[in-house]
Amino acid sequence: MNFSRIGKWFTFLLTVVSALVVLVACGGSESAEVSGKASNSDGGNTYKFKVSHVVQESHVWHKTAVKFGEELDSLSDGRMSLEIYPAAQLGLEQDMVQQLVAGTIDFGFLTNAYMSTREISLNSWFMPFLFDDLEAGTKMRDSEETKAMLEELGSQGLLGLDVAFAGNRHILMKDGFIDSPKDLTGKKVRIIGSPSIQSFWEKTGAGPTAMPLPEVYTSLQTGVIDGMDIDLDALVTEKYYENAKYLSLTNHMTFPTIIVMSQVVYDKLSEEDQEIVKTAMTNAVDWGVKEAISREKSNLEELKNQGVEVKVMEDTSPFDVISEEVIKEYTDQSEIIKNFIETAKEK
Repeated sequence: MNFSRIGKWFTFLLTVVSALVVLVACGGSESAEVSGKASNSDGGNTYKFKVSHVVQESHVWHKTAVKFGEELDSLSDGRMSLEIYPAAQLGLEQDMVQQLVAGTIDFGFLTNAYMSTREISLNSWFMPFLFDDLEAGTKMRDSEETKAMLEELGSQGLLGLDVAFAGNRHILMKDGFIDSPKDLTGKKVRIIGSPSIQSFWEKTGAGPTAMPLPEVYTSLQTGVIDGMDIDLDALVTEKYYENAKYLSLTNHMTFPTIIVMSQVVYDKLSEEDQEIVKTAMTNAVDWGVKEAISREKSNLEELKNQGVEVKVMEDTSPFDVISEEVIKEYTDQSEIIKNFIETAKEK
């Protein structure tokens, strides 16, 4: 038996095994980038976070997410980065929530419309004619009632971080302006799915139709719907004005996004990194709120330039009875909504 030859093969096998152990160890470090964690050479952690939303890249919510990524990078000295998945690339909002709860994505910019189906107090934002303009609505961002709404999301495995805005809601129609509920009777109007919004529109006598954004453009074009409940930023970015030209500036509701983080991901961060995340988000939303208010003016000018006919609804009194009915319906269900309305009227 050639022992010398066996010894060489044994030495070779030991070398291969050692190399495999090193590769597995390195592979483990890479896979630790759970939506992003990995060890840094100085003992700290680096994070490649993921955030998802449903709007286009030109929308103010996307721009706010970009700003958030910039703030994370700056405040963490490059340890934190952000991958953004716009336009529902990772699924519809119910899918996003499941991923957030599981920790496979880290942050979500979720429409208040969808989230108000999961937490009743979030219907506060959709109480009719509560805010004269977007700026008035944004003043409620730091209210105790808003903080209470965000805190209640903890029971769903979500950390409520902040509230950002797209604009106030208005009415776009194919065949004329809206001055009172009678102008809506029998009209098929696309709405965003939310209990309080549904209630409001049913009471107007219209035929409210909830449908996802990708279906709206062709539905207007083919006459499946006669008009829609819309904010100016989405109206510009989605180009719905190409199929409907009559815009009534009603300011009947405002339209926030509820910004959340996966609770399981947050809990894995150090206290220092938790503070970095919160500060980065606050800075980004501060910027985003100012941008959204600015866009209300620039978007309106853009729509006029595109040939949209615009009329301000000066007198909202024809909607008073409907508004009172909706408000009573929801204040009877939630103390937070009741307090939110009272605080908003004082600001």
